[in-house]
Amino acid sequence: MEKKEYIKFSESRAKKSPLLKNAFLAFICGGTICVLGQVLFAVYERLSIPEKTVRMLVPVSLIFISCVLTGIGIYDRIAKHCGAGTLVPITGFANAMISPVMDYKSEGLVLGAGAKMFTVAGPVIVFGSIFAAVYGVIYYIVKIVSGGAV
Repeated sequence: MEKKEYIKFSESRAKKSPLLKNAFLAFICGGTICVLGQVLFAVYERLSIPEKTVRMLVPVSLIFISCVLTGIGIYDRIAKHCGAGTLVPITGFANAMISPVMDYKSEGLVLGAGAKMFTVAGPVIVFGSIFAAVYGVIYYIVKIVSGGAV
């Protein structure tokens, strides 16, 4: 079978994705995660925690909740129905870190869970760190050249 024939054949057999339904579910799920973050913010403020600390507690709480839900298998079930809505940056990243750990925990703590933890998230961390450093250097140079008016 030729490559073009195979592509045509596979496209004719592929299940069509309900785009509107998927977009709606992603919107609802992502929005729910964001609302949860806002609720946590309000709860922490009610507990008379300083705002600077609250701004750290909310993402840490969302990461913790995501990790626990991933660990007990609920996050993946939610993602199955909500798709991209579960990729809200902090919760999706936490899920990407914990999922390989769950898959390879039987291989041991160091060579299994520890080594595989960064297989998905590692490149994100590396490129994020590199580009943050490059941006910082460029910002510093521009600030010096412009006389500190950046």
